[in-house]
This record gives sequence, C-alpha cells and structure tokens, in this order.
Amino acid sequence: MACQSVAAVMDEQALLGLNPNADARYRQRAMAYFEQLKESHDAWEVCAEALAKGVYNDDHVKFFCFQVLEHQIKFRHAGLSGVQQQLIRETLMKWLQSQLMNAQPEKPFIRNKAAQVLALTFVMEYLTLWPKFFFDILSLVGLNPHGVDIYLRTLMAIDAEVVDRDIPHLPDETRRNSLIKDRMREQCIPSLVESWFQILQTYQQSHPELTCQCLEVVGAFVSWIDLGLIANDRFVNLLLSQMSVEELREEACDCLFEIVNKGMDPVDKTKLVESLCQVLQSAGFFNVEQEEDVDFLAKFSRLVNGMGQSLVLSWTKLAKNGNVKESAETLQAVEAKVPLLLQLLVHEDDDISANIVGFCYEYLHVLKQLPQLTEQQKTNIEAIMLAVMKKLTYDDEYNFENEGEDEAMFVEYRKQLKMLLDRLAQVSPELLLEAVRRVFTNTMQNWQTAPFMEVEVAIRLLYMLGEALPASHGAHFSGDTAKTSALQDMMRTLVSCSVSSYQHSSVSLEFFETVVRYDKFFIVEPQHIPNVLMAFLDQRGLRHNSPKVRSRVSYLFSRFIKTLHKHMNSFIEDILTRIQDLLELAPPDNGYQALLTSDDQLFMFEAAGVLIVNGDSAVERKQALMRSLLLPLMDAFRLLLAKLSQETDEERQAALADCLSHAVGFASRTSKAFSNKQTVKQCGCTEVYRDCLQSFLPALSCPVQRGPLRSSVRSFLHRMIICMEEEVLPFVPAASEHMLKDCEAKDLQEFIPLISQITAKFKRQVSPFLQQVFMPLVLAIFEVLARPAEDNDQAAALEKQMLRRSYFTFIQTVTGSGMNEVLANQGAENIERVVFTIIQGAVDFPDPIAQKTCFIILSKLVELWGGKDGMVGFPDFIYKHIVPACFLAPLKPTFDLSDAQTVLTLSECALTLKMIHLKRGPEFIQFLQQEYLPSLQVAPEISQELCQVLQQPDVKVLKNYIKAFFQRAKL
Repeated sequence: MACQSVAAVMDEQALLGLNPNADARYRQRAMAYFEQLKESHDAWEVCAEALAKGVYNDDHVKFFCFQVLEHQIKFRHAGLSGVQQQLIRETLMKWLQSQLMNAQPEKPFIRNKAAQVLALTFVMEYLTLWPKFFFDILSLVGLNPHGVDIYLRTLMAIDAEVVDRDIPHLPDETRRNSLIKDRMREQCIPSLVESWFQILQTYQQSHPELTCQCLEVVGAFVSWIDLGLIANDRFVNLLLSQMSVEELREEACDCLFEIVNKGMDPVDKTKLVESLCQVLQSAGFFNVEQEEDVDFLAKFSRLVNGMGQSLVLSWTKLAKNGNVKESAETLQAVEAKVPLLLQLLVHEDDDISANIVGFCYEYLHVLKQLPQLTEQQKTNIEAIMLAVMKKLTYDDEYNFENEGEDEAMFVEYRKQLKMLLDRLAQVSPELLLEAVRRVFTNTMQNWQTAPFMEVEVAIRLLYMLGEALPASHGAHFSGDTAKTSALQDMMRTLVSCSVSSYQHSSVSLEFFETVVRYDKFFIVEPQHIPNVLMAFLDQRGLRHNSPKVRSRVSYLFSRFIKTLHKHMNSFIEDILTRIQDLLELAPPDNGYQALLTSDDQLFMFEAAGVLIVNGDSAVERKQALMRSLLLPLMDAFRLLLAKLSQETDEERQAALADCLSHAVGFASRTSKAFSNKQTVKQCGCTEVYRDCLQSFLPALSCPVQRGPLRSSVRSFLHRMIICMEEEVLPFVPAASEHMLKDCEAKDLQEFIPLISQITAKFKRQVSPFLQQVFMPLVLAIFEVLARPAEDNDQAAALEKQMLRRSYFTFIQTVTGSGMNEVLANQGAENIERVVFTIIQGAVDFPDPIAQKTCFIILSKLVELWGGKDGMVGFPDFIYKHIVPACFLAPLKPTFDLSDAQTVLTLSECALTLKMIHLKRGPEFIQFLQQEYLPSLQVAPEISQELCQVLQQPDVKVLKNYIKAFFQRAKL
C-alpha cells in the first residue's frame, strides 16, 4: 500500500480508520492522527510527499492528505517557512502533473478537494508569492482532458473563495478579494478567456461534460470581467452553436443568461439583448411549441426572462433620465418579446411558465406607468389575463386528499400567478373585471357538465378579485357602480346556480371561501342567506365526506355567522337544532369517529354563542338556549372527572384529561359572543356560567393530570373575569388555593397573569383577598426559584427566568394598582424580603426586561413610602439599597448599553433617581455629593454635574446624561 520512505513516517494503523466501514477504535485513532498532523510544525509534510509521489491508492487516504494540506494553507500559511510554502506549491503541481498521465481520472470528490486546495493556495499567494499561478497551470495542463477538468474545477473554487456574494467575508478578505480581481483583470483574464474558447471549441464533441464545466466557469466569471472579451461575434457564435447541441444547450443557456444579466450601460444592454435575440430567433429558438425538451425550455424561459427584465431595467433608466428616443426604442424591444413571453407563460409545464413570471410582472409594471395604452398593449394585457386564468387551473394529477411535494410546488406557483393578477388589476381593473366575469358566467351556465378544475378556477377568480380590486373593510358592494354591479351579479349567480352541489372538494372549498370573502353581499341581498345556510349545514359543507372540507367550513361558518348574525333571527333555533350533534363532546372511549375535530368544534360553539347572544329573543329564551348549549358539557365534565379520579392507566388518564379540557374550552369559546353592548348580565346568562364554574373548579383538586386540567380551568377563569365581572370573585380564593398547591415553575408562571388580571380589573374590591394570597403566592415562587437545577439544563434556566419576570410583573401590578395596603400589611419582615428580591432583580440578574420592571417597582415604592409621611425606616432603605442599585446595575459588565432593551432599563433607573430627588429633596443631593459618589471614586466635578442635572425638570436631559455618565464610567 505504501512506499517504504513514507510508510516509516505515516501511522498505517491510523490510516485504516479512514475507511467509512472501519470500527470505532480505528476511526478514533484516525481522528487523533489527523489532529496531530494538522497541529504539528512539520509532520504534515509526509502528506505532501505522499501526494507528490502518488504513494497511496486508497481514495480516503488521498482525501485525508489533501485535508491536512488544506488546514496548513487555510490556518497556518503565514507561519510556514519559505521552504514549506514552496513544498506546497511543488506538491500541487506534481500531483497535477501525475493526473495528466493517469489513464483514469481521480474520483470527483478528490478532484473537488484538490481544486479547493489549489484555490486556497491561489488566494494566499497570487498577490505575493505565486503571480504566475495561471500561467504555470495552463502551461502544464495544455489541452489534456484530465488536466483541463482540474483547471476548471479550480476556477469554480476560486469563484467561491473570491467572487461569490452569497458567502460572507470579513472586511480584510473583501479588500484582498478586490485586489485579486484587479490583478487578474490586469494580468491574466484575456489568457483565461482564450483558454475557455479553446476548451469550448476543442471538446464540444468529444467531452461534453468538460464543455459544460467550462460554460459554467464563463457564466461565473462574466459578472466581473470585461464583457467585450465574451460578448463578441467569435465567442457568442460559439455559444449559440452549442445551444443546438443536446448535451450542452442547458449550460449554454445558463451562460448566456449570466452574460445578459451583467450590469452595464442601458443603451449597450439593449443592443446586446437585441443582437442575441436576433440570432436566437433566426436559429429557430423562438418556436417554442416545436420544442419537446422541457428541461431545456425551462432554462430558455429563464434566459428570456433575464433578457426581458434587462430591457425593462434599461427602459426605466432611460425614461428616468429623459432619453426619449432610446427609451422608445427599448420599449419597442420589450413589446417585441411579448409574443414569446406569452408562449412560455401559457406552456403546460409549470416550471417553464414560472420562470417567465418575473418578466411578465415587470412588463405590466411598465404598462402601469404609461399615460395611455395602445390597442396592441390592451390586447397583450388580455392575453396575459387569459394565460394566467388558464395556468391557475389544477391538472388531473393533483392529489387533494394527500398533498405532497408536487402539490406544494403548484400552490407556490399559484401564488406567483396571483401576483400577476393583482398587477393586472392595477394596470387595467376594467379589463380584468370583464375577463373574469366572462369566464365565470360561461362556466356557471354549464357547471353540471364542466370538469371540476374549470369550475374551481372560475370561482377562484371571483375570490381573487376581492384582493386584486381592494375595498376598505370588504365593502365591495358600495361605491364604484361598474365594479359593484359586476361583483353583485357574479355573487348572485354563485349562490343561486346550485354550484355548491358540485361533487369535488376543491369546488366545495372555493364556494364557501368566496361566500365568506364577500359576506357583505348578503347585507345587500339577504334573501340568499337561507340557501347558503343550508349549504353550510348539509353534506355540501359541515357534513361533507372530506374531513378537510368539514374542518375549513366550520371556521368559515363561524365567520359567516359573526358578520351576518343580525339577519339570522328567524333561523337561530333551526340552526341550533341542525348543528346539535356537531356540538356533542366526543367521549374518549367509544371509538366513534366524530365529524369534526375538537378544534373545529370550537368554531361551532362560538357560532352557536353568537347566534344566541345576538338574537332578538327575550332574556329568558336566551338563558334557556345558552343553558341547553352548556348543560351537556357540564354533565359530561362531572362524569369524566369522576372517571379520571379512579383511572390508573396513564394513557387513559391523558385521554380523559384531554376530553375534560375540550369541554372547558368549548364553554369558554361560547363566551366570546358577549360584548360591551351585550353583556352576560344583560343576556341573563350569569347563572349558567356560574354553574359552569362550579362544575369545572373541582378539577383543580384532581390528583392526576394536573397540568392540562389547571391550564384549561385557568383559561376559563380568565374569560369569566372579563365576562362575569365581580360575579366571578367568590370563586377566586378557592381556585387560587388549589392552584398554589404543589406548583411547578410553569404553573406559577401561568397563574400570575390571572392574579394580575384580577388585581388590575377589580383593584380595591379584591384588596382583602390579595392581602391574603400575596405571601403564599410569593413563597411558592421563592420555593420554585430556589430548587436546584443542573448547570446545563437550559430549559429549566429559561423557565426560572420567565417565572422571575412574571413575579416582578405581579409586584408591579400590585404596586401600580393603588393598593399600597396589600404590600404594607404583610409585616416588616416579609416586606423587607420582597423588596430585597426587587433590588436583587434590578442588579444581579442580567435580564434587561426583568431589570426594567424592577426599577419601575422601586420608583413606585419610593413614591408611595419615600416621603415624609411614608413607611417608617424606608428612607434609610432608599439610601442603603435603592440608590446603590441605580449605580451598581448599570456598572455591571453584563449591562450592555448598545442594546435597546438595556437602554430602556437605564431610563427607568434614571426615573427612579428622579423620584428619590422628588421625595427626599436636598437631603438626597447632599447624600450623593458627600457620601455615595465619593465612595465610587467619582470626581467632584462630575458628581456636581450629575446632581445639577438631577435637579432640573427635563427628564429627557437626565436620561441622556445618565447614559453618557455610565458610558464614560465603563471606559
């Protein structure tokens, strides 16, 4: 396997581990050996020798040697001696020479790695040690196919290192790369271009893969070299001849695309594109319908797109600069490409069509800017509309029930077409409206015999008009009469022609989506509501055989009801009867597949709630209807909870808890129907929801599945606080007591917002309760925060951080709600303990969000207790702890003044100092000047300056000064 001289030096045992099938012991040894060779001063030289002499036949060993060499060049080049650098150059050239004589080329992964190493050496040495890099390589390689292959791969690797803008570079590397390109332009680019021409000419028949590689190189380099070297008759004719060779045409197309894309003077660009088009057209490439190779056509479409967009860009520049003659000529050139654009846009292959959308979009943008459209331009617009309408259509292969990658690509492509439709609406809304109306009307007249894709796209177009022709707040049926009457006619046709009965899920979905998009139509023509309601309620909608349709329709139904509930009075009880079975709680154990998922049922309960609450019936009737809606949930809840308490199997427990959570969620969702105008009280529903609370609260003391049960009951309480007002208060103490038992960080974190909501809403009304729950809650938080966690447990650390934030927010809510007594009545020891946690939060934890809250609290406490009639001993606390916190927090290394959130914290810190001055006056200034600031070694003049700023009224000046003060202090 190896020559003796090297075998003695290289660790053969370690090399065995390079084989992917080697066992772990050998692989580990190989890794260790790799590290040793990388880091050693000269041991890597054995790899250079092995490559230069072709010692090893094993591909993995060759790759390994190149990797070691790559590391030296990339990371240790500057530290190598001149002799070692010379050794690397000689090694690479010897290895390259050996390639010329090999009967078989190396495997591609080795050639790529060699090219990478050559490129890295070039980058490091071209400007200094190896200016003749390309001359040496070209002299050696000549036109030897193996050598040419490595040369082209190296050029692509150089492009990746020096040119590719997608690869991020440090400023030094960017400067170096600019110098390299400048030097290459001066010294070798003409020679390289000549070599490419020779390669393209020599190998187009015998080695098409080399020709393709070379075309890729030309495409990569053309963006930054002199275009005249490529865009000349000799070179372009060669490229065009390759457009007719099957194996080369796609790469030739890409190469021409890069040439066309190069930034240049608009007049020159127009000339270049036009001369290219002329040649392509006379060579027959514009006869798209005769071309069967869709892969080539996709590339050709991309090329035409590039040419079209380049012309549009030239026109924009020329028109902006007032070049009337040239801009007119360029516009003419753009117009001349439209027939080709249309052929490609309407092509049955979506990739070909998608590749030309960019040019089409830009062309429409040009038309939008013109003062007046010619007849031809109007014809073009109509042709684009028809193409878009045709291409929006599904094909037979689309799988609606199991959408995969192809379907996802079509959905994305449809989005591009929608952009074109929106742009068409901006250019000529009248034409678009008329075209859609024509297609829609024709299709609806024959929907019974039309294929599903035609019916779907006709309705889809009507739906898309809603966004293409915008109306504020969906008011499509007022204002512009032409638009309004057209949309109204189409909607009337849609809901009265029975197309909702069409037996295809895509048509069903599009029907309901469109009905809800234009729900305001039914305010204008309410006579159609009964028919549409029936469509929603029967096998066309909520009882459709496709779960996907049923799911979407349940959401759309709730939206329809919400918008039109005022027109539903005469149908309310009929609707509730018809959807009764869809409102049943699916028990976890009967194996029956319900029509709707629990998520879909949420929308049904919301719709039911809206119907009951907004109906015209008497309060007693509303109450009875709401009770009949919620009672089954309460009954099921009690039964399931009793079952859960006795269940021992964990999986069954989880299923029962899930079902219980759904019951609570459904009841909660019905309450969304209430508003300021229609409150729970006014609708006579207080008692029903009170019964719900009584049914659900026992779940809080259930010993199993506490997490999900607490979470759902807590959410219900949040809703009831909003809806039931003070009626909810009697339930809060018992609920809080249960929720504070055996808490985890997450439980507390979710419980605190509930208490904060109660505090903020009811203020003094809940003061006695808050005084009672305050310390138990605080102690539960302290206990959870004090629990030990593993150092690397990031999830636990994040949970604690979030809990700490919630705790501070809670204290902020209490202090900010004007309930001084809640904290004041906790006893001196407890108050001190709480306030110390606020000081700690302000200073010790590097979390600017929490720190900001802490300073807001401290400022509030100073306001409440820091004056002459404040809490006994608090002024002392201000000077001993709050003032130091205002200075120590910003001085911490973790307090980053370049971070926006931290700057907000600093503002609150400044406001706290301001509040102390407001409450303590000259005494505070004296304390700062004579005691505190001298203890921080602040110079007397700075100290005086700070005190002066503190005493003036403008808070903004103080905030700016404090920021500058700490920036200086941190230098």
